Amino acid sequence: MTPADLSRCVVRAVRCAVADGELAAGAAVPERVVVERTRPGGVGDYATPVAFPVSKAARCAPRDVADVLARRLGAEPGIERVEVTGAGFLNFVLPAPSAAAVITDVIVRDIAIRDVRGGAAHVVPADESGLGLRERVVRRSVLRLLCVQGGVADGTLLDSPAGAPVAPGAPVAPVAKRDGDVVARYGADAACWAMLAVPARETPSFSDALLHQGEANEFFRVRYAHARSRALVRNAHQLGFHQEPGDVDDAPALLRLLADHPLVLEAAAHHRAPERLVRSLVELADALLDFQYRVLPQGDEKPSAAHRARLALAEAAGTVLAGGLALLGMDAPERL
Repeated sequence: MTPADLSRCVVRAVRCAVADGELAAGAAVPERVVVERTRPGGVGDYATPVAFPVSKAARCAPRDVADVLARRLGAEPGIERVEVTGAGFLNFVLPAPSAAAVITDVIVRDIAIRDVRGGAAHVVPADESGLGLRERVVRRSVLRLLCVQGGVADGTLLDSPAGAPVAPGAPVAPVAKRDGDVVARYGADAACWAMLAVPARETPSFSDALLHQGEANEFFRVRYAHARSRALVRNAHQLGFHQEPGDVDDAPALLRLLADHPLVLEAAAHHRAPERLVRSLVELADALLDFQYRVLPQGDEKPSAAHRARLALAEAAGTVLAGGLALLGMDAPERL
């Protein structure tokens, strides 16, 4: 079971608990449940507060709802353990993700992201009149995230009363006047990165570090990691081998980040918080840059099934980086 599967599994558990009378008939069954990575020091791998909104309509304590769902979910194949903590949080432990399953999920998800990318000219809020530069950047990114989740059409939210306009999760702090024309100074992509890297309520920071092509520049690292993934594919072709999904046992951090990416997109859309995607892309880029040295054969080594599997994983990571940058409104160059 992938983390994305877990979200759907929780929805199904709520629906079945209502149908079987374990929860009140009037209990709200959510169409989508946000499952997120457990914070450091927390219990398990993933957690969801789904019991709280369900309990309101069920007219019982969140802890009681969570206990019902935990019993059901504990019997699901692919879930190692379910635990209820606090007032009613569900916490899960999942087995280590399969590289082949993760890569397949990346390919399927990239189709939806490419659809958004291809129609990027139309992915704008219905009304941008009177909006400042940063508010336009944030709103457009939120809209792209919602498009991938299937929650918008023609610049309006499908699940909101009277089709309310897309809005970020908090008031948007403008670009400070002292920064002047940031697009002209830093370029459109780097300026957008700075505007999306912090929560909407915080004022973004601009410095010449945005122009520096080095490790200290997170924006550069993300685009460089994508370019490295493409270079690995080109180099592999020159050596006479191609990617082939298979087991990869020396990249647990990279695998977990790729497996978690659907949850990152869902949470970023749900909270109207593009900065969550920014943070995830930086972590993924760093994991890929660390992994890159193990992808190609070294010295007299011949390409093997292990090399083909590692190449498939590196290419999938590059695909996710390119898709993430597209959702933020930025290009992913093939070479840097």
